[in-house]
Amino acid sequence: MIKAADITPLDQWPIRTDHPFIIAGPCSAETPDQVMQTALKLAASGKISLLRAGIWKPRTRPGSFQGVGAPALSWLKEASLETGIPCATEVATKEHVEEALKAEIDVLWIGARTSVNPFSVQEIADALKGVDTPVIVKNPINPDLQLWIGAIERFAMNGLNKLMALHRGFSITGNRTYRNAPMWEIPIALKAKIPDLEVLCDPSHITGDRKLISSVAQKAIDLGMYGLMIETHPTPDEAWSDAAQQMTPDALVAMLGELRWRDPGVADPGHQQRLAELRAEIDAIDEQLLQYLSERMQKVRSIGAYKKSNDLTILQLERWKEILETRSALGEQLQLDESFVTRYLELLHKASIREQSKIMNEGNEDSVLW
Repeated sequence: MIKAADITPLDQWPIRTDHPFIIAGPCSAETPDQVMQTALKLAASGKISLLRAGIWKPRTRPGSFQGVGAPALSWLKEASLETGIPCATEVATKEHVEEALKAEIDVLWIGARTSVNPFSVQEIADALKGVDTPVIVKNPINPDLQLWIGAIERFAMNGLNKLMALHRGFSITGNRTYRNAPMWEIPIALKAKIPDLEVLCDPSHITGDRKLISSVAQKAIDLGMYGLMIETHPTPDEAWSDAAQQMTPDALVAMLGELRWRDPGVADPGHQQRLAELRAEIDAIDEQLLQYLSERMQKVRSIGAYKKSNDLTILQLERWKEILETRSALGEQLQLDESFVTRYLELLHKASIREQSKIMNEGNEDSVLW
C-alpha cells in the first residue's frame, strides 16, 4: 500500500496546484486554432490550473475520430506557452509517453481504458521511470477499487511520486441518468486508503451531458474532492468527439462562479468541537445498533436450529415478503430513504440465511449458502 512518503506534497510540484484545481480544455485537439482559442478564453478567467486536450483518443468503434496524434502536441504546448497555463494529455502506450515528453507536456494522465489493464499501466510506468512529470490516474472503467489502487502503486513503485487520482465514473449495465455511474463510495474509499493522495472529479465523463455537469461537480466538491476536470470547446455542438458533454469556456467560467467550495473545517477548533460532540452521539447510537443486531442474529440462529430439528426450509418466502413490506412502510414513516432501507433489509436477510445455513449444514462447509 502507498504510504505518505510515496506522495510528493502539492507545494513541491513543478506546476501550481492551488485549490480548487481546475483542468479544462477540449476533449480532442482538432485544429491549432481550436486549441488556442479555447486556451485564450480559459486563461482570461484566471481560474484554470491545467490546460487539457486529447491527442490520442481510445474510441470504442474503429471508424470514430481517434485523435490527430503526435502533430497536435505542438498545438497544445504552444497554447500552454502563450497563456502560461501548464498542459496535460492522456497517454496509453510507451510511444505516447516518448512523444509527450519530447513535446514537453507538463502533466500526463492515464485513461480509464488503460488503467483497467495492468500490463499497459506497467509499460507506461516503466517508460516514465526517472522522469519528474506529474501523473494523474483515472479510475478503471469497471468499479474495481483494488485495480485503481494497483495502477497508482505501479507509478509510485517506479519513483513517480507526483500523483493524483481522477474519478470519472464507472461503466455498468442498466438504465441510468448518467453516462457513467458515479459510485461515489469508490473514490471515497480510495481517499480513505491513501489520505495523502488528492482525488479530482471528471463530471464531463460521468454525466455525458453538459446540462448535468454542474450538479455532479457540486456533489464532488461537497465530498471533498480537490478539483475538477471539465471538457471545454469553443463550439461544443461541432466537436469531433463527445460533443454532448463539452461546454463553452464562458459557460464553464460561469459555472465555476456558481459552485460553492466547501471548507473541510479541520483548522477551526470551534468546528472540530461541535463535530466531535455530534459524532459522540452517533457513536453511542452505533453501539446500540450493533447490540440490537447481535441480539437479532441470536434469534436468527435459534430459528435456524428449530428449522433443522423440524426439517423446515431455510427460505420462508411469505415471511421475507412480509418483512420487506412492513419494514419499508415503517422506514417511509421514519423518513428513511427507500433504497437504503431495501438494501439494508437485503443485506440482513442474506446474513440471516447464511447463519441458518451454517446450522443446517454443520460439518459440511461447502454447502453453506452465500
